[in-house]
Amino acid sequence: MEASQIRPAVGAVYFDGLCMACSAEINHYRRLEGSENFEFVDITAPGFVPEAHGLDPHKVHRVMHVRGPDGVLHEGVEAFRTIWQQLPRYKFLWKISDSQIVRPVLELGYRAFVVVRPYLPRRKLDCSASPYCEVPK
Repeated sequence: MEASQIRPAVGAVYFDGLCMACSAEINHYRRLEGSENFEFVDITAPGFVPEAHGLDPHKVHRVMHVRGPDGVLHEGVEAFRTIWQQLPRYKFLWKISDSQIVRPVLELGYRAFVVVRPYLPRRKLDCSASPYCEVPK
């Protein structure tokens, strides 16, 4: 294979396919230039085994995870920054999200989202496909 034919490493975006808001955002990212740098993995799909991806099965259902094209695993806001870094349309967000003013605001907003996400509308009412997606009691 010639050097020009070698495809760059591909990362992975692990997302909750039952969460309507999460799926809408991921579907938006999939349509953008740069999305070819990621495989999009629905963590609620039958047969998904978190451990096979080196992921904690409970944590991956609570917090967004992205494995960058470099193989490094990122969580939370850093996961989104990894996506934004690969998408030309969102490079500006990647750049400003490291600011000492913007970063804490993003972190706070993400922590709030993590709390409410289990209560957001789901594609299916039945979470039997995944033992980790129940609404916390």
